[in-house]
Amino acid sequence: MDVATATAENAGEMVKDELAEKCQKLFQAFLEEFQTADGEVKYVREAEELIRPERNTLVVSFTDLEGFNQELATTVQEEYYRVYPFLCRAVRNFARDHGNVPLNKEFYVALEELPTRHKIRELSSMRIGTLVRISGQVVRTHPVHPELVSGTFLCMDCQAMIKDVPQQFKYSPPTICRNPVCNNRFRFHLDTHKSKFIDFQKVRIQETQAELPRGSIPRSLEVVLRAEAVEMAQAGDRCDFTGTLIVVPDVSQLTTPGVRAETSTRVAGGPPGFEADGLKGLKALGVRELSYRLAFLACNVSPTNPRFGGKELRDEEQTAESIKSQMTEKEWEKVFEMSQDKNLYHNLCTSLFPTIHGNDEVKRGILLMLFGGVPKTTMEGTSLRGDVNVCIVGDPSTAKSQFLKHVEEFSPRAVYTSGKASTAAGLTAAVVRDEESGEFVIEAGALMLADNGVCCIDEFDKMDLKDQVAIHEAMEQQTISITKAGVKATLNARTSILAAANPVGGRYDRGKSLKQNVNLTAPIMSRFDLFFILVDDCNEVTDYAIARRIVDLHCRGEESVDRLYSLDEIRRYLLFARQFKPKISSESEEFIVEQYKRLRQRDGSGGVTKSAWRITVRQLESMIRLSEGMARMHCCDEVQPKHVKEAFRLLNKSIIRVETPDINLEQDDEVEEEEEEEEEAAAAAAPPQQEDGNAVPNGVDGPGGHANGINGHANGASGPAEPKPTLRLSFPEYRRISNLLVLHLRHAEEAEEEEELKKSAVVNWYLKEIESEINSEEELVSKKGLIEKVLHRLVHYDHILIELSPAGLKGSEPATTEEVVLVVNPNYMLED
Repeated sequence: MDVATATAENAGEMVKDELAEKCQKLFQAFLEEFQTADGEVKYVREAEELIRPERNTLVVSFTDLEGFNQELATTVQEEYYRVYPFLCRAVRNFARDHGNVPLNKEFYVALEELPTRHKIRELSSMRIGTLVRISGQVVRTHPVHPELVSGTFLCMDCQAMIKDVPQQFKYSPPTICRNPVCNNRFRFHLDTHKSKFIDFQKVRIQETQAELPRGSIPRSLEVVLRAEAVEMAQAGDRCDFTGTLIVVPDVSQLTTPGVRAETSTRVAGGPPGFEADGLKGLKALGVRELSYRLAFLACNVSPTNPRFGGKELRDEEQTAESIKSQMTEKEWEKVFEMSQDKNLYHNLCTSLFPTIHGNDEVKRGILLMLFGGVPKTTMEGTSLRGDVNVCIVGDPSTAKSQFLKHVEEFSPRAVYTSGKASTAAGLTAAVVRDEESGEFVIEAGALMLADNGVCCIDEFDKMDLKDQVAIHEAMEQQTISITKAGVKATLNARTSILAAANPVGGRYDRGKSLKQNVNLTAPIMSRFDLFFILVDDCNEVTDYAIARRIVDLHCRGEESVDRLYSLDEIRRYLLFARQFKPKISSESEEFIVEQYKRLRQRDGSGGVTKSAWRITVRQLESMIRLSEGMARMHCCDEVQPKHVKEAFRLLNKSIIRVETPDINLEQDDEVEEEEEEEEEAAAAAAPPQQEDGNAVPNGVDGPGGHANGINGHANGASGPAEPKPTLRLSFPEYRRISNLLVLHLRHAEEAEEEEELKKSAVVNWYLKEIESEINSEEELVSKKGLIEKVLHRLVHYDHILIELSPAGLKGSEPATTEEVVLVVNPNYMLED
C-alpha cells in the first residue's frame, strides 16, 4: 500500500528543469528588451504579426541573441533540444503580452543566421541535440501531413481525461492512467478535438556536387520540417536548414507520425496490457536489436546565401543594391572596372576557357548562354523563355566535353549528365514509392535539379528516342508535367541546356546537311538556339598552335594558364549583370525584323535542303534572346543594333557553316584547284595529253608560270575548261546525276554489256539523255565538261565508282583514258 500512496502523491507532479526554465526567462527578457540601432524594440512588431491565424512562428536572429547574452546563446546552442519547448513557451508569453491571441494557440521559434555551417558528412552523434546549420540540395519532398504534438487521451476504464501527453515522432499513449485507483495501461482513446496537431513534412536532402570528395557517393539525410517551415523547400533547391540532429528508431512503422504502431504479443495468452510497455512492445515486433538512424529536425529553412559557393545565377528577388551590399568595396570596384572594359567580350571568353585553344565562336555562344535573355510573361500568362540552348556537334577530340565540364564547374547550379546513361525519368522527374509511408512522392531529376542553372548533357545523340521526347517540354515551355501513379504535377525546369553530340558514323560528313549528320529529330533541333559544328580539319597552323597549347599545359600546369579575370570575379560580374532587364529599342526592332526576313528569304529560295534547318519563328526568338544577352553582358538597359548584329552573326554562323557542303563541286575547286585542272585535262583530251598533264604540276615552268599553265590547259583541252564559271552544282543536283549514272552502270553490268561501261560511252549516254536540254554547241561542250567532272569526283572523292583499266585496277600500268571501264562500288547503297 505504501507504494500505491507514494504513486498517488506523485501522480500529478512533473520534474522541473531549472536550467531550461532559466533560459525561458532570459529568452523572454531578450525578446522584450532587444533594441535595433534606432532604439525600437526589434521583435515587438513581429510578435504583433503572430495574431494572424496563419502565423505561428517567430524568427529570431542568433547573432542578436549572442549580442544580448553570450551565456544564453551558448546554452541554446549546446542544449538546443532540451530548451526548445521552453523557448517556444517564452514566445507564447511574449505574444500574449503584445496582442490578443487565442489561449490554446501554440507558438514556435525559428533561429536564423547561425555563424557556422556544416556539411552533411560532418554530422556525427556528437552533435545530437545541439543547434547546427547544414546545407544541401533537396532531392525529394513528401506531402504535408498533420502531426500529433500533444495528445489528450480518454481512459476507457474510468473515463478520466489525460491531457497534454507529449508525442515524439511516433504515437505514444500514456504509460499508465493518471487516476490513482485505475491501473489501465493500454486501453486509451485519442480525443482528436482536444489534441494539438501541427503541419509536418519530410524532405530528403543530399550533398551538393561541389562538396563531394572524389569517388564518393553523395550522402543523404532526412529532414523533418514543422509549422511554417513546411513547403519552404522545393525539389532542386539548395537550402540551409537550422535545427538539430535527432535519433529515431529505424523501424519504419514506428517513425510514421500520427499512426499507431500496432504490436502483436509474441507470447500467446500472456498477461494483458504489456504489449505497448516500453521496449517490450518492440520485442513483440520481433526486433532483437533496435537500430537507430539520424534525422534532422529543422526549425528554419533559408536559401543558400550567394556569398557561400553562389546562389542560383538567376535569383529573381535580388536587386542591384542587395548584390552590391554583399560585396566588399574592392570586389565592387572590380565589377565596375569590368563593366567599363572595352574588350570585355573577348576577355571573358579567354578567362572562362583558358585551357581550350581556338573555338572562339563556341566560347561566345556559351558565354551568352550564361548571361541569358530576359524571361517574359504575356498578359495571358504564357511565359516566354529567356534561356538559351546550345548544341555542339563535332568530330571526336574537338574539346566538346571540355566545354561541358568547364561550364559545370563554373556555374553554381549546373548538373552534368550523359545521354546514354540517363532515362526520361532521370532527366525530368520520377515518381517513387516512399519506403515508410507507402505513398508516392516526386523525386527530382537532372533538369529539375538544374532549375535556374545549366544542364549539360553529353552524348546527346546516343539518347533513346523516347527519352529525348521527355526534354521537348522542358526546352521550350520550361516545365515538366507528370501524370503517373495518381500524382499530377507541373514542375519548373527553367534551365539552359548545353548538349554535345557526335555526328552519325563518328565523323562529320561535309557532303550532307546537318539534319543527315546528326541523329536528332526536327522538333528538338529547332529548340536549340545555336548549333556549333566542330570539324577536325588538318591545318598546319592550327595543329601547331593546339599542340603547343596542350604540351605547355602538361609541362607547366597552372602557370601556363593566362587569365585576365578570376572565376570568382566573373561569377560576381555575372550575378550583377543578370540584374539588367534590357528593353529593345525601336531601331533594333527594325533591324531584327529586317534580318529575320533576310534569313527566311534565303531559306526559302534554296529549296528545303539549302540550309541546316528551316528558319522558324524560334530562330527569331533566339536572335532576340542572344541580343538581350549581349546587352546584359555590357550592362546596358537597352538592346542596341550592335548587339543585334553580333547575335545575328552568331546565329548565321551556326547556319552558314552547314550550308557550305551543299555546293560540292565549287568547294573542291577551291580546295584542290591545280589537281582538278590536271585531272580534267587528262579526262577530256587525247592520250598524248595525259603525259603532258603529268608534267604540268611538277614543274610550273611553262611559259609564263602558273597563269600560263592554266591557260595552256584551257587551250589544250578547249572542251571542259572554258565553261569554268558554270561548273557549280547544288548538292541535290549532284546527287541526282550520280544516281542516274549509278543506275545506268548497274543496269549495264547486269546486262553484261562491256562496251557500255567504258568512260566515253557513259559520257555519250548521259549527253544523249539530256539532248533535249542542249541548244548549242557551247552548251554541249559545257555539259560534257560537267559530267566528266562529276565522274571524276564520284571516283576520287566519294568512291562510289571504281575505274578499271583493261589490265586490272587503274594505275597498274599506263592505260589510255578511253579504255577505262567504270563499275559501281559493290558496297555502295543507293540513297533516296
